[in-house]
Amino acid sequence: MAVPQRRISKTRKRLRRTHFKLEVNGLVACPHCGELIRSHHVCPKCGYYGGKQVIEVKKDEE
Repeated sequence: MAVPQRRISKTRKRLRRTHFKLEVNGLVACPHCGELIRSHHVCPKCGYYGGKQVIEVKKDEE
């Protein structure tokens, strides 16, 4: 079984792990309402995609 000869320092370990970060999906502004949405997805706020209304979104009445 392989056993490390020396302990890996905190700095060396942290330098290696700097690349293990989460990435934010590509967010773009909806051209219809301006809400931030994921690219190539229907806007959940207004229901538009590609300049056309694809789904009917219910509006909350207060």
